[in-house]
Order: sequence, then structure tokens, then C-alpha cells
Amino acid sequence: MTQEHNSSESDLALLDRVRGRDEAAMAALYDKYKRLVYTISLRVLGDPQAAEDLSQEVFLRVWRNPDMQVPPSGMAPWFAVVARNRSIDVLRQRKNFVDVDATVMENELGFSPDFDHDRLIQQARQAMQNVSDDQRQALQMAFFEGLTHTEIAARTGLPLGTVKTRIRSAVTTLRKVMAA
Repeated sequence: MTQEHNSSESDLALLDRVRGRDEAAMAALYDKYKRLVYTISLRVLGDPQAAEDLSQEVFLRVWRNPDMQVPPSGMAPWFAVVARNRSIDVLRQRKNFVDVDATVMENELGFSPDFDHDRLIQQARQAMQNVSDDQRQALQMAFFEGLTHTEIAARTGLPLGTVKTRIRSAVTTLRKVMAA
């Protein structure tokens, strides 16, 4: 047997014990995969506290519903996908959330205190019009969805070099437009 196969059997055995409400088995799964889940969550969310909260949520999900289907490759891919997908869900929820305290209030002159910041955001939006749709898509996946170049290549079916070139070209174009 290969080491991977032994690891998968171990994961499945632990999960069977979790189904029987064995807290020690749950602790073993947590110890084995907490770093993986946290690292993926942190990479996508960029916030250590949010990544920690999300990690706890993922493991609670296993404890509450241990009857999920586990791929033959074991729990690592399952944890990785769940952590990434839940992190993206959190980002989407943030975009729809309006923090009243962060809402910009206008002063008597009609200018917001964050006028320079607002102007910079507007310039960035206008600069994005100077990159191709393909480049814009690659930037979106890399910077807003948190995907690696390899993940973008896999999702789009493009060669890795093409993905890297599109992102590099788009960033170069944006720098030139923003500097002007």
C-alpha cells in the first residue's frame, strides 16, 4: 500500500469514529487538518481572525454532519475545497454588507473626507477599461477570488504561461494608466 492510501484509510477510520460521536477522533482530524484549512482560509480572506473563525466553522460542520461523502483520495482534498468555497462565500457576504460606521458622510462643502481615496478608486475602474476581457478575467480570479496562477489555468483550461502573461500584461497596463 502507498502512503497516500494508508492516509486515506486512516481518515476514513477517523471519520467512522466521528460518526459514532468519538471526540478523540474529531480531535485527531482537527490536529491533522487544522493548518491546511486555516492556511487556505487565510490566503483567500486575508484576515487571520476571519480565517480562524472559518476554520472552526469547517470542523464544526464535520462534527455536526459526519455523514458527508469523502473522495477516495481522503479528507485533505475535501477539507481544502470546503475551506476555499466557504472563504469565497464569506467574501461574497462581505461585498453585500454595508458597515454604517464606514459609510462616507459628506461635509458642508459636498466633498467626502475620503475624496482622494474615492478618486483613486475611480481611476482604477477607468484603468481597467484599458485591459482586454481576457486580462480582466485573469486579474479578477487572481486578485479578487484569491486563485493561484495554477488554479486559474486549471479553471480556464489555458496554459500556465498564458495565464501568467495575461496577469503580468494587465498589471503593467494598469501601472502605466494609473501613473499618467
